[in-house]
Amino acid sequence: MIALLALFAVWTGWRVFRVDSMVRASFALMLSFVSVGAIGVLLSAPYIGVATVFMMAVEMMVMAIFMVMFMMNPAGLNPMVMVHQHRLSIAAGVLAFVGLSAAILLSPLPSDPVPEGSDVVAQLGHELLGPSMLVFETAGVTLLATMVGAVILSSRQGRFGAADHGSRPPDLTAGGDPAGRQPGDGGGHGHHHHGGH
Repeated sequence: MIALLALFAVWTGWRVFRVDSMVRASFALMLSFVSVGAIGVLLSAPYIGVATVFMMAVEMMVMAIFMVMFMMNPAGLNPMVMVHQHRLSIAAGVLAFVGLSAAILLSPLPSDPVPEGSDVVAQLGHELLGPSMLVFETAGVTLLATMVGAVILSSRQGRFGAADHGSRPPDLTAGGDPAGRQPGDGGGHGHHHHGGH
């Protein structure tokens, strides 16, 4: 099972750089981190595994939400190039892989068995979060406020009327039809875009 999860984590991590959408890349990266968290749970590190799943799932979902709301590329779903400077990216990836692999294989592993009956998860939680619980709580409230603000800012119906009145979405292709919802959509007598430049 661990081997299958490891292969899935590597494959979804590779897909991050192969898909043509920021949203799809976000979900691929989330699946990769979820697989890593599941490996942690299977290796008797439940706190680290579950924390990885929770933290990275929320982070990737927030990133996907912001992509859908604010990217000029409608919903972050239209085809786009995900990798730039290909040779430099490949070289950096290979060097990082070799360096991390060498660190894993050559570093001496400690041998310090945990006493029987020790509450490892509780001790690890106190060690990681004890001195910084206020920071984590503050960050959580800040993230919630940011998400609410993003929803409000991206709302179509603004204080002074429809936010897309007179606007025109970007073209799906050069000189082609505009992408996404057009200003006149939504029932009733819609407003037609002005200019169309």
